[in-house]
Amino acid sequence: MAQSAYIYLVDGSSASTLTLDELKGHLDRYREQTALTGKQLGWDYAASAFPYTVETKPESQGKWFYLKGTSSLYKYILFGVGSKADEDKERTYIQVTLPDDATHGDKSKGNELCKYLAKNLKAELKLFNGRTMYFNPRK
Repeated sequence: MAQSAYIYLVDGSSASTLTLDELKGHLDRYREQTALTGKQLGWDYAASAFPYTVETKPESQGKWFYLKGTSSLYKYILFGVGSKADEDKERTYIQVTLPDDATHGDKSKGNELCKYLAKNLKAELKLFNGRTMYFNPRK
């Protein structure tokens, strides 16, 4: 059964809305940061930290894209952006889905990428296991 994690942009988040292109930009920034870390360490850390290529399909219609694994340890992670009405407000969210045939490596990288995105966006993260992490400033 497929599992999903959600990143909710809430009050106090660094952005109130997000597009797929902006989400891809955040993932590119993650890839750049890991490449710089690898350069300092003297090895190709970026290939280990982000072992995926960003792929789109014609039927996605700008609603989702997926990361395709570059080794046998990783298969797929799907990313989508949406919004829903919640308490008279429109809340934007990022849905990260692991398909049925996802590996343990996909789940680990999915958790890592979700935490990175939630921290950068100062958002609320509901993990694959149902637990919630708050990266937004709360009172």
